[in-house]
Amino acid sequence: MSNYLKIDESILQSKNSFWTAKEIMQQPMSWRETLDLVSAVRDQLDDWLSDILEQPNAQIIFTGAGTSAYVGEAVVGYLNQHISTPCRSVSSTELVACPEQYLQKDTPTLLVSFARSGNSPESVAAVDVVNQSVRSAAHLFITCNSEGALNKQAVDNQKCFSLLMPEQTLDKSFAMTSSFTSMLVASLAVFSNVDDAVIATAASVEQAIPEMLSELKVLAELPMQRLVYLGAGSLKGYAQESALKLLELSAGQVMGYFESPLGFRHGPKSLVDEYTLIILFGALNAHTQQYDKDLLTELNDDKKALAVKALSLPDSLVNKQLDDVFNGLFYMVCAQIISFYKAWQLGITVDNPCPTGEVNRVVQGVTIYPFTQGDIND
Repeated sequence: MSNYLKIDESILQSKNSFWTAKEIMQQPMSWRETLDLVSAVRDQLDDWLSDILEQPNAQIIFTGAGTSAYVGEAVVGYLNQHISTPCRSVSSTELVACPEQYLQKDTPTLLVSFARSGNSPESVAAVDVVNQSVRSAAHLFITCNSEGALNKQAVDNQKCFSLLMPEQTLDKSFAMTSSFTSMLVASLAVFSNVDDAVIATAASVEQAIPEMLSELKVLAELPMQRLVYLGAGSLKGYAQESALKLLELSAGQVMGYFESPLGFRHGPKSLVDEYTLIILFGALNAHTQQYDKDLLTELNDDKKALAVKALSLPDSLVNKQLDDVFNGLFYMVCAQIISFYKAWQLGITVDNPCPTGEVNRVVQGVTIYPFTQGDIND
């Protein structure tokens, strides 16, 4: 009998927690398959992208709801350093509610939509509102579901291109894990040459994570009531998703919070008490490291937190000196495992932490209202 996270598969299945554990640990394989998928459509994709991105003043907006929105938060900083087209991250929930604040009719826009199912109401509505608000719009769908509404929109539509993730990333569990990181890898691979960095990160996860499981379990089982994730730049996007993952998998029993190390002093630090665990995703960038170290020293000197921990990258990654957007993939797996172990300790069925249905795998109960103000077709 196989095991995941050092728990026998039969026990995981009996406690409705098998898929989350499996999907966390399958991620390195999924990243490699994602690179292969992007490579297979490289020429076709580049030709399609050029039609929109070569227009003057074009922009790229990365969007999604919940976890899918945080893909954009993690990648835009890196991409703005490596491509000439300006990139920004705007959640679909914001685009749908306040489109006039983000869209200009004469700014050619590529909307990159991330979605596990491709069926959430805001994901579909964001496409419509961009088409209404922008004269020249195109849509890249990075999703995990061939039967999803977004993927189906791309059929015979020259303004849409659908990039489906590996089949196993359509997570069967409630919480997004391999879907999140695989869509993130895809977005990086679409716009820049990242194969070597992603492959190196995948290898480091496979080699180092099994040796860290006991350490991560000890952290998870601390008597915390809240967990703060800190990270700068790209790592702040990963911290945001890590905080949500803890909140989701613990069914709200442990509060998750995120901030940048510098931003944490500006008010949020007041939440620290003897039941607060603080975890830093440390940057490898030498300039940023100075601020990370200053805050760690301050938090340790305060002696108020339950514990303060800077997660360590394995030597295999440190020696590569990769950008933090890749190191964040390693940290993300660690955070997912911590969330799993905390839920497991609390006796929660991790694959479905909210069986009473207040929160659902695909969001329900959303009414989409027509948007007409600024409609370029009026």
